[in-house]
Amino acid sequence: MTRFVIDASVAAKWFLPSSGEPLAREALRLLDAYAEGRVQFAVPDLFWAECANICWKAVGRGRWTGTAAQEAISALERRRLPTTPSLELLEDALSIAATFNRTVYDSLYVALALHLKAELVTADDRLAQALAAHLPVKWLGSV
Repeated sequence: MTRFVIDASVAAKWFLPSSGEPLAREALRLLDAYAEGRVQFAVPDLFWAECANICWKAVGRGRWTGTAAQEAISALERRRLPTTPSLELLEDALSIAATFNRTVYDSLYVALALHLKAELVTADDRLAQALAAHLPVKWLGSV
């Protein structure tokens, strides 16, 4: 079975209003594959804070209500995605960040993908373009 590390940019597509949201269809297809047991997901613990921050920003920009944000986070929590503590990935993430001039935040996801022998799927086109030739990183639009 295929295992993917997903970042918060992918999960955000599952719950933000989809009208005009790029790659929402692709993200929902990937979520369907997970729900049907055709793929597995894994995330670092940073994922949860990043998802909550995305919701907070959407509320602050008037794109969403606080209630909708709370419901989205609750629905995401119910998925019970396997989560790895960032501390276990930190040394590798720092090395990746320094080597490829990426943030440690993004590099935690990459470090987890390497650790699990999986691919990181991201909706962040710049991240995918910067790393895909060197590391197991895929842009959501190509999955």
